[in-house]
Amino acid sequence: MKNFLRALRHAWPYRRRLMMSIICATLAAVFWSLNFTAIYPVLKILGSEDTPQEWIEGRIHETQDQLDKWRGDLDIHVKEAKQLDQQAESAARDKRLRDVTASMAKLESRLAGAQTALWRYQTAKRYIVQWLPDDRFKTLAWVIGLVVAAVAIKGFFEFWQESLVGSVVNLSLYDLRNRFYRNVMHLDVQDFTEQGTHELMARFTNDMELFGQGAKTLFGKVIQEPLKALGCVVVAMWISWQLTLMVLVLVPIAVFVLTKVGRVMKRATRRLLERMSNIYKILQESFQGIHVVKAFTMEPYERRRFHTATRDYYHKAMLVVNIDALASPIIELLGTVTIAAALLAGAYLVLEHRTHLFGIRMIDQPLEMEGLLTLYGLLAAIADPVRKLSSVYTRLQSGAAAADRIYAYLDRRPRVQPNSNCERLARHQASLEFREICFSYEPGRPVLTNVTLTCRHGEIVALVGKNGCGKTTLLGLIPRLFDPDHGSILIDGRDVRNVNLRSLRQQIGLVTQKTTLFDDTIHNNISYGNRRAKREDVERAAKQARIHDDIMKLAQGYDTRVGEAASKLSGGQQQRIAFARAVLRDPSILILDEFTSQFDAVGEAEVHEFLRDFKQGRTTFVITHHMNTLEIADRIVVMDGGRIIAIGKHEELMHSCQVYQRLNDAHILRRCA
Repeated sequence: MKNFLRALRHAWPYRRRLMMSIICATLAAVFWSLNFTAIYPVLKILGSEDTPQEWIEGRIHETQDQLDKWRGDLDIHVKEAKQLDQQAESAARDKRLRDVTASMAKLESRLAGAQTALWRYQTAKRYIVQWLPDDRFKTLAWVIGLVVAAVAIKGFFEFWQESLVGSVVNLSLYDLRNRFYRNVMHLDVQDFTEQGTHELMARFTNDMELFGQGAKTLFGKVIQEPLKALGCVVVAMWISWQLTLMVLVLVPIAVFVLTKVGRVMKRATRRLLERMSNIYKILQESFQGIHVVKAFTMEPYERRRFHTATRDYYHKAMLVVNIDALASPIIELLGTVTIAAALLAGAYLVLEHRTHLFGIRMIDQPLEMEGLLTLYGLLAAIADPVRKLSSVYTRLQSGAAAADRIYAYLDRRPRVQPNSNCERLARHQASLEFREICFSYEPGRPVLTNVTLTCRHGEIVALVGKNGCGKTTLLGLIPRLFDPDHGSILIDGRDVRNVNLRSLRQQIGLVTQKTTLFDDTIHNNISYGNRRAKREDVERAAKQARIHDDIMKLAQGYDTRVGEAASKLSGGQQQRIAFARAVLRDPSILILDEFTSQFDAVGEAEVHEFLRDFKQGRTTFVITHHMNTLEIADRIVVMDGGRIIAIGKHEELMHSCQVYQRLNDAHILRRCA
């Protein structure tokens, strides 16, 4: 529950609404309990020939007569006690004195109860005489009208309580989602690849909603239902606190049962949320890879995979449903047994005209049938909120399980620190150096080993090598998508880990091997790294990337939406737009990872020509498997097994590096084929 309570802190800014909801719940509980007090006058009106005024006068006279009688009896016992005090001590005298003292105590208790009852009747008389009509039917109609009005008022306060609680919960979720998203966006790239985006999606959606249900239950039922029960308890104890206590025996038993059920519920809910994450994973993979699924006729396989995941989710969901459903009947059974016992005890007192049960005083005066039925109605009213509370603990545990999963990410801190308090990095003007870089994604499996490389400002450096040799990883260290395990990256002599991260990344333009465009307009995709760019700047970048003419052929030009995963554009158009986005940023360090893999020969030649001019005033890194792209490189870096094995120009490497020779031979064979 620790993380659940931490998540509830997001409701603190809206505490005024929460306090108003508690006030509304309290008033609704007052009117809820007062409605049951109408049972007594209704039964009295229907079962008696007297008007309310006549009935109250009769009760006052009867109570006064009892008081007079008991006072007389008490005076007699007091005189007898004084006489016994004057007698010589003996066993008989002591026994009689004890009996007389016990009788005096009983009479004093009866007198106290009768005096309280007399005060109640006299107080009620003032209101009955002032407000109730003399006619019995009119009085009945008046009482029923009051009940209807009380129900309407109760409903008004219940509405506002629910509305205020709903606003507090939704505003809390609004803040929690935004905080969660902000924290996730600052996490390392590895955090997204280790568990997958489907896991994050599940926590953003399903887990958040489950926590919201738990918070709404806490602020709603946990406050509302106990107040209802408390109101009925107060009125019931006014009639007979002893009989009422018999019902309250249910509370510790119910708490014990719900605690046991709640623990099982939390474990079951955690497993259920894990299964939901698996469903998100399958949906994400199958939808994003729909072209591959259809091309390889794997629709039946994907259906079976999804069917297996949803069936597993169904079994876990039914376990949660059954646990939740089990709590209510158990509590209802306990409540029914307790109320039945209280009713039997009360019926015995009424039918036998007794005030004691098993030697214990249960009421001060003999209980009337109308009073017993009113008490029974109040006890039943107490049981209803208790029954509704039976599902509260299980829902709170479900919310707690969801909060644990949410805070598992909220408590994460990125290994790559933003260094917001550090000095901003000036625009790169000298050199970029990799100094003895070692890096691994997993311990014991190095990806880069002792990589040392110095690049001059304004130079185009090409990285070549087999797939998996560490080219993309090495360049990913420059914008600090991850930090090296050992070694340093120096820009103009400054370690990138000791400068403001934002100022570092603002100097970098990146075109990744896998083109990423957002479901937005072409203009907004090109200006993504520079939101203040003017229309002419965007068009200039598009012309430099040789995509302007293609854009102008579209019906809406730069205002055309690219669609989900840029489905409305060809692969080459996507790469050109991504290249234009990097160009518009005017970076001092440009990283191009297989940026022409979808270009035709003419387009590739045009971009190469542009890069020869664009390289001025910036350092450019190119990762490519196309040997003709190496024509624009000032130096070529050959990598193999996470190490740099050779550096030079094409002619030098053809004579000195066998790995480069094999790469070149493979390229020639592909072109000839």
